[in-house]
Amino acid sequence: MTQPTLHLDASRPADLARARGLLAEGKLVALPTETVYGLAALCHLPVAVARVFEAKERPHFDPLIVHVADAAQAEGEGLVSAWPAGARALIDVYWPGPLTLVVPRGEAVHDLVCAGLPGVALRSPQHPTARALLEGGCRPWVAPSANRFGHISPTQAEHVLADLSGRIDAVLDGGPCPLGIESTVVSFLSGIPEVLRLGPIGMPALARVLPGVRFGQRVLERPLAPGQLARHYAPRTPLRLHTSPETLAPDARSALLVLGEDAPPAAAIFGCVVLLGSEGDAAAAAAQLFATLRTLDGEGHDRLDVLCRGVGPLWDAIRDRLTRAAAD
Repeated sequence: MTQPTLHLDASRPADLARARGLLAEGKLVALPTETVYGLAALCHLPVAVARVFEAKERPHFDPLIVHVADAAQAEGEGLVSAWPAGARALIDVYWPGPLTLVVPRGEAVHDLVCAGLPGVALRSPQHPTARALLEGGCRPWVAPSANRFGHISPTQAEHVLADLSGRIDAVLDGGPCPLGIESTVVSFLSGIPEVLRLGPIGMPALARVLPGVRFGQRVLERPLAPGQLARHYAPRTPLRLHTSPETLAPDARSALLVLGEDAPPAAAIFGCVVLLGSEGDAAAAAAQLFATLRTLDGEGHDRLDVLCRGVGPLWDAIRDRLTRAAAD
């Protein structure tokens, strides 16, 4: 790209229409969802999809999520060959929302979208900006997180511009993303529903709809669905994850991020201490997690230490992101 990235306002109908038009032209538009900002390109335009990989510097073996208005649009666009048993039950309860389903791909799905795999990842976003575009006539789009590959996911338009300004055509600013971590991913390709990525919808909630759901395999090389790589969501500053204050190594040149509890005594020795999700509020911690990591990452600390020992499905999803961010 040689043109600067447009900064559009999602509250303005004219800017929504501009974003819709840009997507129809094969352009790349970052837009908010309830989870994180996604980098959207219409999924039936292979050249536009290829530009998503180029802008993010994302490997082509990592599949993308296709965002649809609803199950009827997925069927009408030829994105799914058949809904497996149980998929419809989850759709009825959790769509639109932060749930991605990996189902047998339809004939209209290009190999670039699903990395040549037999399944396609589908989600119906809940965010009002995404809904306005999809319900206003926009065709389905792919939308991985709108950041450089492997970096901290963006939850504000400013995060998108920090990573991708000049590399994409526009960002549609809808304010901070309310949930702050990526969608739960459930695959139906093995015959048994499997959770491939933890997210805002936890295992207990899924099991109430699908009693047989189980955790799927952890993929270290070629992922079966988006968000499965061992190292992901990572700051440039080395990050260490702790589940006990006893393992902390206090250092005045390092920052300490404490999730869900008060700061331990060792915090007094760290150069910077940030508390998120006080009194065990996992939703508040998740909503601010990536934005806080981005801020700390830009402050020049030697190391980021994160203490997270909350109990519950959303805490498990937060730890999943932090484990990948801390991976070598």
